[in-house]
Amino acid sequence: MANRLVMQKTHVKSLVITGASSGLGLALARYYLERGATVAAIARRGELLQDLADEFPGQVFCYALDVRDSHALQEAANGFIAHAGVPDIVIANAGVSIGTLTRHAEDNEVFQHVMDINVLGAVKTFQPFVEAMRAAGSGRLVGIASVAGFRGLPGAGAYSASKAALISYLESLRIELRSSGVKVVTICPGYIRTPMTDMNSYPMPFMLEAGEAARRMARAIERGKSFAVVPWQMALVGRALKLLPNWLYDVLFSRAPHKPRIKDI
Repeated sequence: MANRLVMQKTHVKSLVITGASSGLGLALARYYLERGATVAAIARRGELLQDLADEFPGQVFCYALDVRDSHALQEAANGFIAHAGVPDIVIANAGVSIGTLTRHAEDNEVFQHVMDINVLGAVKTFQPFVEAMRAAGSGRLVGIASVAGFRGLPGAGAYSASKAALISYLESLRIELRSSGVKVVTICPGYIRTPMTDMNSYPMPFMLEAGEAARRMARAIERGKSFAVVPWQMALVGRALKLLPNWLYDVLFSRAPHKPRIKDI
């Protein structure tokens, strides 16, 4: 283990991560900061980013912005590259999970909100770095998707659709960048203990603490795996669900508990 940590410390010199102010994003940022990396921490809540910068003096560049704002992301990318060079890793982690029901007209706006952040936010996060990483012939573009993207979950149409779309987008990007030296890594978490899952009132099997999840994800990123499910047990669950015929899946999940709807976003 000690040798592996030394290798990671010397290999990952700089990275960019969105959604870095809390939850999994904060855990991932801390994982790399503890190993000496310079991190561009991106999130809407600037005060929380500053707390992280105070914890790791000289290692954190804070960018308080919304991942839906492509201009702000481009400016952040330009600034970070000017100070720290082309990053070794860019992690599109920012995401939202909100319960939705199509029968409610007011949820149209929620669907748009979720898709804009979870899918287009990843596109806008990667875009400013792609050409620079291609020119360098190295690097990792990492998208944090979800096992919720494997099949549609009742009451979570927007979230499931956004993660399914993100998985397909990352696959397209991986093929586009094949032979460029830039690897695209799709990570599908199961249940991670974060503020996002704290609102769930239903059972969440194989739940991981955010720090442990970050450690496992970093290992998959380091290996350049094209696709990883964390924890591995959820890969088996996801594979089994995908194999179920529609009639059986519908029966089993028709009465599944729903994620709470939030009226104000």
